[in-house]
Amino acid sequence: MKKTIYTINLFLLLLLNSCTKDFEEINTNPNAPNSVQPNLLLRQVIYDFGENMSYEGFVAGDLLAQHRTALDFNLFDRHALKSPQLGGNPWPVFYKNLRDNEIIIKLSRQSTTLKVYEGPALILKAYMAAGLTDLFGDVPYFDAFNGTEGEVTPAYNSQESIYLNAGGILDNLDKGIEKIESYSDAIPLQGDILFNGNLESWIRFAKSLKIKYLLRISAKVDVSPELQTLFDEGNYIMINSQNAIFNFTNTAPNSFRLAQLRVGDFNNFVLSETMEDILNNLNDLRIEKLFRPFANSTSGEFNGLLNGIDASSTSVALSNYSLAGTVFREDTSTLDANFLTAWEVQFALAEAAERGLITADAQLLYENGVALAFEYWNTPLPTNYLTGPAAYNAVGTTPIQQIITQKWIANIINGYESWIEYRRTGFPELRTIAASLNNNLLPIRMPYPAEEEALNRENYILAANATNNNSINFPVWWDE
Repeated sequence: MKKTIYTINLFLLLLLNSCTKDFEEINTNPNAPNSVQPNLLLRQVIYDFGENMSYEGFVAGDLLAQHRTALDFNLFDRHALKSPQLGGNPWPVFYKNLRDNEIIIKLSRQSTTLKVYEGPALILKAYMAAGLTDLFGDVPYFDAFNGTEGEVTPAYNSQESIYLNAGGILDNLDKGIEKIESYSDAIPLQGDILFNGNLESWIRFAKSLKIKYLLRISAKVDVSPELQTLFDEGNYIMINSQNAIFNFTNTAPNSFRLAQLRVGDFNNFVLSETMEDILNNLNDLRIEKLFRPFANSTSGEFNGLLNGIDASSTSVALSNYSLAGTVFREDTSTLDANFLTAWEVQFALAEAAERGLITADAQLLYENGVALAFEYWNTPLPTNYLTGPAAYNAVGTTPIQQIITQKWIANIINGYESWIEYRRTGFPELRTIAASLNNNLLPIRMPYPAEEEALNRENYILAANATNNNSINFPVWWDE
């Protein structure tokens, strides 16, 4: 019988409910655990989500954001989003890890010795839920993660309620902060590969996420007072050493997945024409870190390809286009699984200031963000970068466009995030792709996957009807 993603997997179910009852002594393993350890599960959730979404961000998100172009197996790049190939179905990544994270929350509430885990797990729940609903819109949420104790076929909840209701994104961030601030026991948080058990860093992470999510919904809700309070308090991620990240290594199994796959998969992705033009117009040296000169170049030039070619009728030579830089394959020790960074927070605050949502120096915040983003990608910031085309008030552009474009550049590998920000702001200006399978429209949401129609059909039909037959051109709540 098929199982939905919402049920607890067999392994964890056995760990949580194992017992020996009437078995003979010979059949009892005295070393077998009778419950899952939250420190192991916390590490698993952080690593599994970060690793999977970094891969997804490269092979699918970067296509939607037009950071990269796919040469073959590229129906997704042509915006047939219901036909994922090398990537493009992050739905199970979200639900698997949200479900496992819910186990941490339950365990933390059942034992006083485990209550240190509740705050971080609530913050992770908010983080993953936001990523899920920002991609898909309305999704199963409030009854979706309780496994055998909850709904196997949960109803879809509105994005508005997922953001604003009790038990939703903003509420869980507040509750997570509260749980950590009220924690006074000496038992440390273990399994934390983001902050090495530092609870103050989790609070800083949560408050930084609040800045991000309040800005995201600012067209729908008056967020100014809360944003101003967060800015004035100053307890958010400010420098790269505070980033919510974990590092990949140069060796399997902890190297970036594109370094482990066959070279043909890696070589399927090249510099996009959109990214090439933006970086060249800004005289941006990060192109040398993020990509490599094309093989046929005579003087180290870079060359991009328009997204969405028809691979069945268009012949392209790989040697004429720039592959991803060595940081994504040969030397992934300097690559991170990126949950949230100082530069992203600075750009969010710069936008909030420019839009009048907070009182602050928008240009200073923007320039701080740019400097932090260059540092993050291990590239020296040219002395004239912020006085040339990348200047805050450069001719022919606007401050908002500059802010979002810089965030877009730095978010390469977090391509879904760049695409979400494009949908919210319209920046940077993306191109009509070469051979669109979506009537030359750029998609504005991810479609619910086919397995959802099969396994949660009744609720899926309601959600599909509410999105014009599960259309990728139907806006999410904050984008309406």
